[in-house]
Amino acid sequence: MASGQLRHQPWLLTSCVVTAVSTHSYSPHPLLRGGHRMTLFTWGHVRHFPRLPHPVRRYFDVAADARVMAHCYWQPIPRHHATLIGLHGLEGSSQAHYMRGLADKAYAAGMNAVMLNQRNCGGTESLSAGLYHSGLSADPRAVVAELTELDRLPVIAVAGYSLGGNVGLRLAGDYGAETPPQLQTVIAVSPTMDLGLCVEALERRSNRIYEWNFVRNLKRRIRRKSRIWPGQFDIRRLHTIRTVRAFDDRFTAPHHGFRDANDYYYRASSLRTISQVRVPTLILSAADDPFVPSEQFEDPRIVSNKYVTVQTTRYGGHCGFYAPETRGFDGYWAEQRIVDMVQEQLALMVRGTPPNALSP
Repeated sequence: MASGQLRHQPWLLTSCVVTAVSTHSYSPHPLLRGGHRMTLFTWGHVRHFPRLPHPVRRYFDVAADARVMAHCYWQPIPRHHATLIGLHGLEGSSQAHYMRGLADKAYAAGMNAVMLNQRNCGGTESLSAGLYHSGLSADPRAVVAELTELDRLPVIAVAGYSLGGNVGLRLAGDYGAETPPQLQTVIAVSPTMDLGLCVEALERRSNRIYEWNFVRNLKRRIRRKSRIWPGQFDIRRLHTIRTVRAFDDRFTAPHHGFRDANDYYYRASSLRTISQVRVPTLILSAADDPFVPSEQFEDPRIVSNKYVTVQTTRYGGHCGFYAPETRGFDGYWAEQRIVDMVQEQLALMVRGTPPNALSP
C-alpha cells in the first residue's frame, strides 16, 4: 500500500476533518496546576457525549482460549475512513470516560473508532480463561489483522492510555520492520514504558490513593474470575494483598510464565522494544505525573529513534491534560492531540510524503 496508491482513495477525503483547535502546545486549566489535582479531577469528572452514536459490540478471537470485546463506532462506509483503535489503562474499559471521549472526537473527525477492552475488562471475564498483562501486544495485533484482512480497512491508528500506552508501544516495537502498511501511527498517553520504575513510583506514600484504587479493582476482578472459572485461581489469601506488586507476584506474573513481578515488569516494558519501532509514534507525558516518571522518556533508546517523538508538558498529571474549555472544545487536550496526530499522518499520505519522523 504505497503512498502513491493511496492518494486518490475516497477515504482520504472523508477522514480529513480539520479541527479548529491547535494541540501542538498545551496550557493547563489554571485551577489544575498540580499532578494530583489534575489526575483526581479528570478521574472523577462526569462527562456526557450526546453526539456519540450508540456503539456496536464486536468480538475478536485473539487466542485459542481468549476473546476480547470492543465497542465500535462505525462511519456509514467504514472502508472509506481511517480507523482508530483505543487501548485503556489498568482496570479500565472501553466505557471509561477517556475512551468515550476519544471515540467522540475521532468519530466527529470522520474516523471509525474501535474502543477495545483488554481481556476480562468491561464485564468480559467469561470470554477468556486467563488474565491480561501490561505487555500483551498479541491481542491488539490480532485485532489489527482482522480489521485489515477481513474488513479491508485501509488505515489503522492505535492510541493507548497508561498501561494501554505501553501495550500500544509494545505492539509497534514487536512489529518492527514488519509493521503492516495500514498501521500509520501509534500514540501513547502517559505510558508505563518502564513498568518497574512506575510501580516503584506508585508505591510512594503520596500515591497511596491510586494504588488502593487499583488493588481494590484488581481484587474484585480476580474474585469474579474465580467464580466464573472455578479452580483456575487460588484466592484464599487474596485478603493479604495490599499492593499492585503483590498482586502481580501472586497472579499476573506466574499466570503468564514470568518468574516473578520484577521479571514481568522487565520483560513486558515497551522500553525494551522502543528502538525497533518503525511507524510514526507520539508519546504524550507530563512532568507532574504522580506515578509515571517523565525521566523514562529521556532514555537514549527513545531519543535516538527518528520514528518516535516525545511531547512532555510541565503540567497534565496522569492521563489528565485538561485545559480551559473553548467553543467547540471540551478541554480534554490529549484526546484532541491524538485525533490531530492521525489527521497529520493522513495529510502526509494525501501529499504522498513518506511518514517517517513526525514534527512534535
